[in-house]
Amino acid sequence: MKVVSELDRQLIQLLSGNARASVAELARELSVTRATVQNHIQQLQQQGIIQGYTLRLSNAYRGTMIEAHVSIATEQRKVSQLCRKLQTMEDVRSLYSISGEFDLVAIIKSSSTESLDQAVDHISELDGVIRTQTSVVLSTKFER
Repeated sequence: MKVVSELDRQLIQLLSGNARASVAELARELSVTRATVQNHIQQLQQQGIIQGYTLRLSNAYRGTMIEAHVSIATEQRKVSQLCRKLQTMEDVRSLYSISGEFDLVAIIKSSSTESLDQAVDHISELDGVIRTQTSVVLSTKFER
């Protein structure tokens, strides 16, 4: 991977805050030309540093969803197969490999406590899962 310049870092930070910012807005913020911003965005995309843009939902809408972090202790030889199974579950939004007492943490978002409970039960029943620990998110203080 190419070394990322300070301008690239600043551009990434601005896009992280507002992926819909116009090239003109970004150029003003960075004190460079629009062509410079367009070139840097294109290079960052070609290098795979920027892989896409995302949607950030309001706290009010997110409040209608129940989010939980499910820590998962696994049989090490079954981690790959387990990850593939978790990827097929609609309520599992992301999965992280972690250090410590647990091996994985799955981020689950469900529309009700019942569907959350079903998702957690399904995870705990998967082949290769030794045990789980679930923490329900009460509120989001900030998100970048």
